[in-house]
Parts: sequence; C-alpha cells; structure tokens
Amino acid sequence: MLSFFKDYKIFAIVFGVISVIIVAIIYNTLNVYQPLPIYQPSMVSTELVDSTIQYKKKYHKIADFSLVNQNGKTVTQKDYENKIYVADFFFTTCPTICPIMTKNMASIQKEILNDNDVMLLSHSVTPEIDTVAQLKRYAEKKGVNDSKWNLVTGDKKQIYKLARKSYLAVKDNGDGGPFDMIHTENFMLIDKKRQIRGFYDGTKPEEIKRLLKDIFHLKEEYKL
Repeated sequence: MLSFFKDYKIFAIVFGVISVIIVAIIYNTLNVYQPLPIYQPSMVSTELVDSTIQYKKKYHKIADFSLVNQNGKTVTQKDYENKIYVADFFFTTCPTICPIMTKNMASIQKEILNDNDVMLLSHSVTPEIDTVAQLKRYAEKKGVNDSKWNLVTGDKKQIYKLARKSYLAVKDNGDGGPFDMIHTENFMLIDKKRQIRGFYDGTKPEEIKRLLKDIFHLKEEYKL
C-alpha cells in the first residue's frame, strides 16, 4: 500500500511538471507576435482601386511622389523614408466628414508628437482650390505641427494616381471626367517599407484607438 502511494506521488509530480511545461508552451504559442497584414490591391474593394492593378496580389508599395505642403516646401517620399506614417485624402472646403477626420488626425498628432518614427500626410483632392496659402490657413486653424504633419497639394493627376494606385483609398467620380475623385473617410497606416498595413475609418473614435494601437504594434515589428 505504501509503495502504491509512493508510486502515485512520483506520478503526480511528473504529471504536474509535464502539465506546467505544456501550459507554458501553449501560452507562448498563443502569444507569439502576429504582424499586421500587408494589404494588396486584390484585398481591397474594387471601387477604391484602379482597374489596372485590381488583380495584384503582392509587392504593392506606395509610389514615389513630389507634392507641395502648407509651407510651400516640396515633399517627397524621401521625407518619409524609414518612417511609419498615417495618410488620408481630404479637402479644406469639405463641410461633412473632413472636419471630423482632421480633428481625429490632430488627436493622432498629439499622441505621436514626440515619436520620431511616426508622421502624418494629408493629400488634397481639390488641389485647384487648396493652394499653399489655403493649406497654410487651414493648418494654422487646425493646429497642424509642421514637423509632424504635411498637408499637400500639387498636380491633380499625380494625386489621383496616388489615391487609386498607391493608397487604394479614393473612389472614381464616375462621370467620365479625367482624374476626378470622391475621397473617403479612410486613414491608411504605412510602414517603413512603404506598404499598407491597415485601413481605418477616420471619423470614428474607436477606429482611431485601433489605429494608435496598431502603430505601437507595428513599431514592435522593427524590434524583432
């Protein structure tokens, strides 16, 4: 009888040790870092993507660009080199969703103000209206920090192509006019390799919280 209990005690100890190891393995497996998705044109609604790339399933990146910001400075992809950034499309005279989007972008700016890895980029979809002077007035009114956030204008054809072929974020006007755009509420999270890592509704506070969380999550990717 004593031998039975002795053997049972040894079995219980061994079983307990094995159980702890199994639980630890399961815990570590479940907590392995899961990177954010890398969005390709084929993963996005066709109404937001130029027809020439709707089939594309890999290697999608933001194209080179050259635009002008609220201070009259030329801004290119070099200014965002090795940076994580949030991009959107707007126009200064928009009376509906743009004021909400700009307010929420300003709240993101506040959170990343001292983070040298993260920047913001807003493209005007009405560059013929949004001159440098107009963008400057808008930037001052909305509390834009020039070192963190560029509001850009420029050639409408280039902005259209960026919106439809790079950021996959703007609808075609549909009236047959060249390069006419209907902007959306989308914010896009772009990584250091110029890849799209997330889409967010820029009018919803809960989506802004998710975006901020994903920025932190993406930063962790570069520490691995």
